[in-house]
Amino acid sequence: MRALCWNGVNDLSVETVDDPHVLNPHDVVLRVRATTTCGSDLHFVDGYLPGMRSGDVIGHEFMGEVVEVGPEVRRTRVGERVVVPSFIGCGECFYCRHDMWSLCDTTNPNAAAQQPLLGYPSGGIYGYTHPFGGYAGSHAEYVRVPFGDVNCFAVPEGVGDVAALFCSDAVPTGYMGADFCDISPGDTVAVFGAGGVGLMAAASARLMGAGRVIVVDRLPERLEAARTHVGAETIDYTAVDSVQEVLRDTTGGRGPDAVVEAVGMEGHGTGVQQVVDRAKQALRLETDRATPLREAVMACRKGGVVAVLGVYGLTDSFPMGLVLNKGLTIRSAQQHGQRYVPRLLEHVAAGELDTTFLATHEMPLEDAVEGYRIFKEKEDGCLRAVFRP
Repeated sequence: MRALCWNGVNDLSVETVDDPHVLNPHDVVLRVRATTTCGSDLHFVDGYLPGMRSGDVIGHEFMGEVVEVGPEVRRTRVGERVVVPSFIGCGECFYCRHDMWSLCDTTNPNAAAQQPLLGYPSGGIYGYTHPFGGYAGSHAEYVRVPFGDVNCFAVPEGVGDVAALFCSDAVPTGYMGADFCDISPGDTVAVFGAGGVGLMAAASARLMGAGRVIVVDRLPERLEAARTHVGAETIDYTAVDSVQEVLRDTTGGRGPDAVVEAVGMEGHGTGVQQVVDRAKQALRLETDRATPLREAVMACRKGGVVAVLGVYGLTDSFPMGLVLNKGLTIRSAQQHGQRYVPRLLEHVAAGELDTTFLATHEMPLEDAVEGYRIFKEKEDGCLRAVFRP
């Protein structure tokens, strides 16, 4: 089959690789109908996350049609259209039973590679470095899904492939961030970052009853998407002297009740700290340009919640004193997709949540290298590039 492979830092190519097969009696094999880029992929493409090997098939956000099932698969059937969360759960361990699916104790066969850094391993994830399991990714014609009955969710009739696709990762991640905010009716929620996850966090906050949602970014087309498709207020941080002052002024001096950080380790900003972060990151003295994370902590009102969705590694200059003295709650996780996907598909089917506007560019899998270039460089208003194998 054809697949998009990582060959080195900023070196991708579409290659012919072996087809996947059922290896475990609980496995399912899908024919991929749609798969998309994700900002967290750029962290290993750019060389900031270790553990990739030349020839690895990448991609973790996808949906497809079931073409083969293992002998112990009971609910998932050949021919079904399904969407699959990016983190793999077993359904039986302590964490899966407590709806913390990305922390699954079973699905990461390379747990020993994570334990020195994390203390405890995370669950496995498709196409996302060997410390995260070394699973083949979804930017391919076919993909193997372990524990198919707990990781495959049937797409309702009337919900298109692209609408369902983003329920794999961008929507549940954003929805989880809004859920972490413990939103009460009328709350003000600020979202730092207007990529796919940030826009879905903003849309989810509206669904959960936020009175105001304010999205902070610098790219005009993304801010326009926040206004047009989400109904959010927006701040272009490059056009104001201080995002903090704008947020205080617009909330009567108190600040947002909750803030979602949806950027991650390659964040942009202004001022001296951004220059320092860029230099230290280039020299590999730190992995993160964490301006949005610091801004989120500074912006949140006293006693509020900061939900961190961006992927980070080793962050310098984190304002822990602000967290303590403001009495903030920090909540963070990789997405627990299996907890949220069923209700998200219901929202999409009912017309309560639009995901399709994220797909600004669609193309064949053979053009995936160019798709990643456009996505990385944010050319032509690209929010997400969707590949059709």
